[in-house]
Amino acid sequence: MAFDPASLSYDARGLVPCIAQEEATGQVLMLAWMNEGAVARTLATGRVTYWSRSRGEFWVKGETSGHVQELVELRVDCDRDCLLAVVRQTGPACHTNRKSCFYTAVREGEEVELMAPVS
Repeated sequence: MAFDPASLSYDARGLVPCIAQEEATGQVLMLAWMNEGAVARTLATGRVTYWSRSRGEFWVKGETSGHVQELVELRVDCDRDCLLAVVRQTGPACHTNRKSCFYTAVREGEEVELMAPVS
């Protein structure tokens, strides 16, 4: 059965969350948003493409930074309202220059920084 991006359950803004996970390590790298066009572009090019809510345009991960996400597999959750992009990440995934956007933990009520920016 062929996959149709229109078959996903998008929110009222026409968006679906997409979690990026590193293929080699299983580490969760980031969460961003896709619209139907971003899903289609990602599948067509193999370069993960998101929808920038602040700029109102497509955002190909790594296009300006060089921190590319190469799509290995796109997975759809059971409700069809969330995606998991299994990727090969080049460089940091986070705009703070960290490997993952999830670099802060809450431990015993305190925020703890888990990783420093890549030098």
